[in-house]
Amino acid sequence: MMSSNFQWYIKKQWGLSEEDTLKLQNFYEKRSLEKGEVLLQIEEFSNEYYFVESGLLKSYSYSSNGKEHILQFAPENWLIGDRGSIHLKERSSFYVEAIEDSLVCIFNESFFDELSKLCANFRERNEALLHKHVRHLNHRINLLLGASAEERYVDFLKLYPNLSKRVPLRLIASYLGITPESLSRVRKKIAHKEL
Repeated sequence: MMSSNFQWYIKKQWGLSEEDTLKLQNFYEKRSLEKGEVLLQIEEFSNEYYFVESGLLKSYSYSSNGKEHILQFAPENWLIGDRGSIHLKERSSFYVEAIEDSLVCIFNESFFDELSKLCANFRERNEALLHKHVRHLNHRINLLLGASAEERYVDFLKLYPNLSKRVPLRLIASYLGITPESLSRVRKKIAHKEL
């Protein structure tokens, strides 16, 4: 039986046997986080990815006027990390923080080195995941540039179906690029339509 969400994720994404999945246990660590704990600071160098076993993380930055901008939420079974820092050796351009008490699996390139030995079609699978990630980012940029607040919120609900009650409205508004007041109006409008 699989002993963690991360092992299930590895098995599913990479097509590994349970035996091979267990071989990877030495290449990641589990860490408990308290709400508000920061895993990654802006301007730090990072070589780590974080897989959320339980809880909820966010990545964010601040504008010059001190306004918070949420880039991503990472609930259970999601990965989060700064690819620019990990792969291009740049300083991180955002923070990663726990919104709730969380349990994460932390891994780096040595995990992928070992995974590539166990997965015959590692390159193809990795490339497909990367393309999916880029497609998602392009979709998000397109929404921020041209979609209405209502369209953005509906997309948020599709992407994160269980987060609207777990995440404070001000953080959802930040993710959507709107004010909390606008988000309240959008939610009322949608609720009225559903009635």
